Amino acid sequence: MDTKRLIVFIALSFGILYFWQHYMEQRYPQLKTPATASSVAASGASQASATASTAAAPEAGRLAKGQRITVTTDLLSAVIDTNGADLREVKLLKLGETKDPKKPFTLLQDEGEHIYVAQSGLLGDGLPTHKSIFTSAQSSYTLAEGQNEVVVRLENVAANGVKVAKIYTFKRDKYLVDVKYEIVNGSNAPVTTSAYYRLVRDGKVENPGMFGTHTFTGPAVYTEEGKFQKVDFEKIRKGEAKYVPAAKDGWIAMIQHYFVSGWIFSPKEGSAACTPNACRYEMKALPDNLFAVSATIDLPAIAAGQKLEKSVPLYLGPQESKRLDTVATGFDLVKDYGMFTIFSKPLFAVLQFIHSFIGNWGWSIIIVTLLLKAAFFPLASASYRSMAKMRQLAPRMEALKQRHGEDRVKFQQAVMEMYKTEKVNPLGGCLPMLVQIPVFIAFYWMLLAAVELRQAPWEFWIHDLSIPDPYYILPLIMAVSMYVQSSLSPPPPDPMQAKMMKWMPLAFSVFFFFFPAGLVLYWVVNNILSIAQQYVITKQIEKQSALAKNS
Repeated sequence: MDTKRLIVFIALSFGILYFWQHYMEQRYPQLKTPATASSVAASGASQASATASTAAAPEAGRLAKGQRITVTTDLLSAVIDTNGADLREVKLLKLGETKDPKKPFTLLQDEGEHIYVAQSGLLGDGLPTHKSIFTSAQSSYTLAEGQNEVVVRLENVAANGVKVAKIYTFKRDKYLVDVKYEIVNGSNAPVTTSAYYRLVRDGKVENPGMFGTHTFTGPAVYTEEGKFQKVDFEKIRKGEAKYVPAAKDGWIAMIQHYFVSGWIFSPKEGSAACTPNACRYEMKALPDNLFAVSATIDLPAIAAGQKLEKSVPLYLGPQESKRLDTVATGFDLVKDYGMFTIFSKPLFAVLQFIHSFIGNWGWSIIIVTLLLKAAFFPLASASYRSMAKMRQLAPRMEALKQRHGEDRVKFQQAVMEMYKTEKVNPLGGCLPMLVQIPVFIAFYWMLLAAVELRQAPWEFWIHDLSIPDPYYILPLIMAVSMYVQSSLSPPPPDPMQAKMMKWMPLAFSVFFFFFPAGLVLYWVVNNILSIAQQYVITKQIEKQSALAKNS
């Protein structure tokens, strides 16, 4: 019985914690502290060479603007600025805005309160950086029907006669954009240069989770040596960023809830950019509360009259598992399942496999619930048998309580002796809930991270499985199912505990009003199946008991 009291205590504690947190966030919203006017370099003496080389490029404060070049494909609507030939705006045409699904989601932008751009440049005397002016033959490009790619060429001619072209290649059904430098040395001397690639974003952080949980927002670096390394904006601001500063492989990324951008230096398709020279990685704070993650690559010397080309792909899109897996080794790690990755990732893999046949995420969740229920069927059956036997012992337990009065020690001893005689495990009834807790939490993190379920409908009134039920119908069904399930459980001997157990379904249902509809759908289906299983087993035990008495 103490176990049930503990469960009630935990439930009420979480409820108080949630509503207190919600109240404090509304009453005292957290203010973002702007960065200081000077840049804060990342820590580590081993980064000295990277810092020195990148420092040659002008630092980003407020972004200067030049001529705007628009690019439209089947998936992207992009804006390139001739100032630096930077990608200044990217809209994802197949994915809607959070508040208005009819409008395309904006990933990159250089206007308004949110700043987030992709930049690159060359280091060397007179060579174009992300502050140099480029020219373009056209101001608008569109991927036409029947075309598989559209190429945007921007050019800059240095004073020393070195001609540089920055060429973007957008491909059909791809969020991966190829960015190529074409350097023609028209001078009379060899040219030595390095190319840098970076992502610049402000420090605004979303918090879509509950009870303090949230997906990561900020820069990340992946190398074979250091593996996946993500760093909070605040650590970068304080100069406490820790990561592998140089490697012969890897990628850099800027991560946010559901979406990611990343420069890929070791793509699964195409040649690696770092070899034979290493990539030097850097994270730093910039003025105006901006943060940059960058990589610098030394290019081979270009003899007079010769040409050099260097391509690096840039991913700009959603964290869809199927797409991430094809980009680069470890790139799927940007999909943040939190500390429950070990459960959430395989759970989503099964869900995605089923969806490939069903075509509806809601029905896929129901089928996964059925499979999980089948997997835990033997364990649940044993637990429900224990609960059914304890339910039958309730009258005898009440008699023992009356016999021993206020002597709780003798009462507990008598109860344990009765359990031993009847071969009943008093903790057996708690197993179904204990087994479901990791799966429940894994489902929560999976739905929190899976962009595939974002704005995905089920049926009827559920038009987005990643947000709460707009009419609270599923949470109400959930409350009813929990009440029915509690009525099938053995009543606690303590009257106060019995009253608390009656209120428990209501306490839990309050949580589900704020959970994603997909998560509530899983729990409702699971509860209905549990009720059916428990009801059948309870009736079987009662029938067996009646036959034993009559024989």
